[in-house]
Amino acid sequence: MARPKLAFLNDLVQAITGNERRGKRAPITEEAAARNALSRPASERLAAACDVLMGRIGDAARVAVAEQALAAYAQLTKPERHDFFVMLRDRFNSSPEAIRTAFAAYDADPSARTLVPLFNAVEPPRQTLLRRLNTAPGATLKLVHMRADLLKAIADDPELAPLDSDFGHLFASWFNRGFLTIQRIDWSTPANVLEKIMGYETVHPMKGWQDLRRRLDPADRRFYAFFHPATGDEPLIFVEVALMRDTPAEIAPILNAPALDLAEEADTAVFYSINNTLAGLKGVSFGNFLIKQVVAELAAELPSLTTYVTLSPAPGFAGWLSGVKEPEAVKLAEELDQGAWLMDAAEAERLKPQVEALAARYFTEARSKSGAPRDPVARFHLGNGAAAWRVNWPGDRSDGAVKRAHGLMINYLYEPAAIEAQHEAFVRDGTIATGAPLAAILSR
Repeated sequence: MARPKLAFLNDLVQAITGNERRGKRAPITEEAAARNALSRPASERLAAACDVLMGRIGDAARVAVAEQALAAYAQLTKPERHDFFVMLRDRFNSSPEAIRTAFAAYDADPSARTLVPLFNAVEPPRQTLLRRLNTAPGATLKLVHMRADLLKAIADDPELAPLDSDFGHLFASWFNRGFLTIQRIDWSTPANVLEKIMGYETVHPMKGWQDLRRRLDPADRRFYAFFHPATGDEPLIFVEVALMRDTPAEIAPILNAPALDLAEEADTAVFYSINNTLAGLKGVSFGNFLIKQVVAELAAELPSLTTYVTLSPAPGFAGWLSGVKEPEAVKLAEELDQGAWLMDAAEAERLKPQVEALAARYFTEARSKSGAPRDPVARFHLGNGAAAWRVNWPGDRSDGAVKRAHGLMINYLYEPAAIEAQHEAFVRDGTIATGAPLAAILSR
């Protein structure tokens, strides 16, 4: 991408700051210059605006320039977005000379005084640029979408990965738990928010407004979401809860149960669907805070509740099983793929002990290259301090669940008194807490 000429930067600044002369008629030559600046390709306007933002500029003009920059970004094509990310990486990178100089001073005198210049030298200037872009109205959500674009670009060009560290670093601060607000979602929630939720539900997709109302309205349902003041009515994560008298083993009875005006006194809160909504917030942890907050909310509202448990998918089970080379596992995978068990209860009953045994191994032994549990949902709940309590098969006969997990589901148990100890054991040495039903299968 060619570096824009200084004249264009001046044109851009004049065009953006033209509002400051509101009420006055600008000379024709300045109007022509402004039109010229705003008619330039979006990639040029964006690059110029970034340079202006990193220069000496007043606060009011900075907001206007940031707004122009994000407007220009929204007009970029996919190849132009890639070029923009390359520019961010290369033009706004840290200076090796400045780092060497600052490190030499710190090495000669390792103190808090010399550490600050070193820290400032190491931080890429693009983080300052992103902070200044974030001064525009509504910019935070636009930057979240920009990061989603970046993650897609990284899939094609891994050399862009250093940029993601900058976004991740800033978002971890901007989306700190202290800024989040929890809201109960019900049928009186504004329609635009409900519509977003229907679109974002991917664990158990909704089939329309009546399906949504079934999950919100009855006396035996609760629905909570986290919001951030900078992203307005955009839910960042939400959890759906069923209030029951027992720990469920299948999802269909929850999703298809008739609506009740007056629920029987429940003793079990079942978290049956948790959805992160924005791809650009990947890696920013909300779920653990949301579950703990919802447990506190439910305990205060419903003192009869004694059990907090999930009914969760196992999205990696089918892939893991297909890689197990033991003859029994290979034969089982073939029989599960053939699908006779979906229509034949006797066949499902015959296969059940074998599926349970391998499922128990999957949740307690299967690991990723980093040593974490292979299953992403397991990583989430076990990392939050839950226990892998009971495997359920068949638990979900939907097409997606059969494809990804041969219909397997699992309950993770959240015991408030054990959460912190189990979380510490998992983080420190990878210990996976198991419930009695799962332990019984492992001991067969």
